[in-house]
Amino acid sequence: MRLVGPTPQLIRILRCLRLALHFVRIGFGAAVIYPLVDDKRRAGLKQRWSHQILNILSVRFDAQTTDAPPGSLIVANHISWLDIFAIHALRPSAFIAKAEIRGWPFIGWLAERNDTVFLRRGSRGHARTINTEIDALLNAGRDVAIFPEGTTTDGTHLLGFHAALLQPAIETGHPILPLAISYHDADGNLSLAPSFAGETTLMQCFSAILACRSLTVRLIAAPTIDSVGKARRELSQEAHTAIAATLSTRPGFHLASNPPERSPGLQAG
Repeated sequence: MRLVGPTPQLIRILRCLRLALHFVRIGFGAAVIYPLVDDKRRAGLKQRWSHQILNILSVRFDAQTTDAPPGSLIVANHISWLDIFAIHALRPSAFIAKAEIRGWPFIGWLAERNDTVFLRRGSRGHARTINTEIDALLNAGRDVAIFPEGTTTDGTHLLGFHAALLQPAIETGHPILPLAISYHDADGNLSLAPSFAGETTLMQCFSAILACRSLTVRLIAAPTIDSVGKARRELSQEAHTAIAATLSTRPGFHLASNPPERSPGLQAG
């Protein structure tokens, strides 16, 4: 008698249940365990929980280690909500996010508990306050991750960077760590499934990830960039060039020539 395995639909349902239970566990840990442990222990928990999220979603994690010092400003391209967990799995970090996320049920609370810095779009005065918060994190030896494109793409191209978001690195003298993120299918080609760009809703993105037979997130860190004595536009161009150079080796990535700097109104993805 031929045995029949679980259907794809059942597998997706089980993944959703496992993910929901895992987030309950994360919420418990953030509420109960975080206050009892130091920064190093909290970072270890974030890293482990993020690896587990990727495993539950059957996303293979492929990343090169980096010797960048603690307190680096991580500059990465932005494709998906999965980027956050992929970066945490490599180097647990504080993130910059738009202020609206703070009001999201559970997600906003969890983001706040995990050192997210919330930025009001287009507010220069608020941006200066936020830069002070980021300076303090960097000086305390905590990595901070930003997505200077200011929005997500489908991963086939790289937008210009908001140079103003790199100001904290200049103010503190901490290095910038360029990080190229890409998603790949079973054949090694760029996968559009994780993209949370354009009119794609969160549920559509989530469903597309669940439907993937094979998905790999690849993180490649470029050499760190010294921020001392440099203008933020110069740093922005160096970081952009480093990330673009890595992504340009990916089949399906289209490198635009001289992408302009994004508008000066500060944004966060």
